[in-house]
Amino acid sequence: MRALLLVLFFLVSVPASFADQRCEAHVAVQRAELGDLSLVYQSVGAPRDPALLLVMGLGGQLIHWPDDVVEALCRQGFRVIRYDNRDVGLSRWNQLPPSANLTVELLRYKLGLPVAAPYTLTDMAGDGLRLMDALGIRQFHVLGVSMGGMIAQHLAAMAPERVRSLTLVMSSSGAAGLPAPDPALVQLLARRSAPNREVAIEQQADLLAALGSPQVRDDRAALLEQAAVAYDRAFNPEGAKRQIMAILAEPSRVALLNALRVPTLVVHGTADPLLPVMHGVHLAAHIQGSQLRLIPGLAHRFQEPFKAPLLGAVLPYLQSHRQDVTHIAGL
Repeated sequence: MRALLLVLFFLVSVPASFADQRCEAHVAVQRAELGDLSLVYQSVGAPRDPALLLVMGLGGQLIHWPDDVVEALCRQGFRVIRYDNRDVGLSRWNQLPPSANLTVELLRYKLGLPVAAPYTLTDMAGDGLRLMDALGIRQFHVLGVSMGGMIAQHLAAMAPERVRSLTLVMSSSGAAGLPAPDPALVQLLARRSAPNREVAIEQQADLLAALGSPQVRDDRAALLEQAAVAYDRAFNPEGAKRQIMAILAEPSRVALLNALRVPTLVVHGTADPLLPVMHGVHLAAHIQGSQLRLIPGLAHRFQEPFKAPLLGAVLPYLQSHRQDVTHIAGL
């Protein structure tokens, strides 16, 4: 009888605490060797759960996915995988990285000339697919933010039979004629070199502030702390420049989007200074059957007051497609 009571106690009391531990975001990072690249990633959640691949934006590291957001996604029953894109964070090249001159390529872009990027967003989408291959994951959900959303579009087009659902946050179709970013913000984005740690951190805090919502008063000390954590983990301004060139070299993705048949949610903020709200509207309009959620006041950052609205848009959608393979059967 005592043994039976112990078993019953285990069954009743352990699952909640086990679920909390299973979704703990502070787990060790791992490294996947992908030929010319070595990608660092983190897997949060049970291996048996449906996988959700998070794709970060320009210059962002896996730590820029807020831990509480990752844990909330995991508690919905997902194995959440976040990684450092090539050229940022702890990911590295296994050979000399490609070189190029951002100043020259920016001038070519402004003159309407082709941009010679060292690699493309399609190449970066291939990185994500190779990572999932290395992990032995055949089918998965994808959530991309900003440039990560652009990469995710390519990933879904490259392997639609593997992508159960696509969520695009603060992203764009890349079509000509869409509203341009705030010019002052573009200057901050292009300012990628710094003579020392202090200047680099101040510059990053300036950029974070400019990407924020006018409805939110940022704490400068908190921005500096966030920038310092990212700098001390990894600082690679040349890599960010190469990512910028990959974006500049990218043609419109409208034709790609028109042909896409993956269940898609588009989430965009009405106060986005980098990719104004029409980017999200246009993106959703060109993906057949997609859903669009506009969040009033959201800009181009995961700011605390907007985490709940973001999760309120994303979580129900992901949950509704958590085990959905019907679109795959129709391909």
